Amino acid sequence: MQSLIGTGVALVTPFKEDFSIDTEALKRIVNFSVDGGVEYLVILGTTAENATLNNDEKELVIQTVIEANNGRLPLVLGVGGNNTMKIIEELKTRDMSPYIAILSVSPYYNKPSQEGIYQHFKAIAEASPIPVIVYNVPGRTSSNMLPKTVLRLANDFKNIVAIKEAAGDIVQAMQLLKDKPKDFHVISGDDMTALATILAGGSGVISVIAQGFPKEFSEMIRLGLNRKVDEAFRSQYLLSDCIDMIFEQGNPAGIKQVFQALGIADNTVRLPLVSVDEDLQNRINEFVQKIDK
Repeated sequence: MQSLIGTGVALVTPFKEDFSIDTEALKRIVNFSVDGGVEYLVILGTTAENATLNNDEKELVIQTVIEANNGRLPLVLGVGGNNTMKIIEELKTRDMSPYIAILSVSPYYNKPSQEGIYQHFKAIAEASPIPVIVYNVPGRTSSNMLPKTVLRLANDFKNIVAIKEAAGDIVQAMQLLKDKPKDFHVISGDDMTALATILAGGSGVISVIAQGFPKEFSEMIRLGLNRKVDEAFRSQYLLSDCIDMIFEQGNPAGIKQVFQALGIADNTVRLPLVSVDEDLQNRINEFVQKIDK
């Protein structure tokens, strides 16, 4: 799928100070990302704080993004969790026509075995009417989806077309890249190692920081894909301090502070998350001012 090459952004859900969804801010974020040159948008990934959204709020986020995007970029929908049957029910009942793929996280908390992970995604692949991107993020799920499991899924199910690999382990990513089927995409889910993954043969990134700095980050990814290594690493080093900062006190608290500094959205997050502290606010604000000059 050519549409998965380049930079996707895992959109946040902006809130007002009363914790209600700020749809106008969400539209601004969509437009900022589109105008900045990213290649696709991901709705209701974990960065969207979807664990704290009720069903009506999720529908509001979906419709707001679809309307704001207005067909300009491909859309991916987050459909994942640790209840396999609930995911299958959503896949069977939701209209999937607006999306090119779903992004489905490996089950969290349950800590399934590798065989359990395989059977979970087997059930999803068999139920999904559109392509599936599996998502490995051990830091949040407490279980690592090993390369042999990913490769087994990629070889067994043609509609499992990609992995968002967010283990932060470049050696693991290289093992996937070495052994994957030809048309299977290895997409970085880690902003700091995204360029290294691309230079090793990856297809791109699903990024958090790219929605705050879409022009700079997506250009870095394109430079990497075009093997313009020196220029790409100059961009990497320009952004690397902020990449560290936005994850320092949790995601999406950091990227929401970037949006506040840019005047695009408030930095409010829902409990159990809290906004970044004053020191980190000041450091992020200073970085944004420097980049904006």
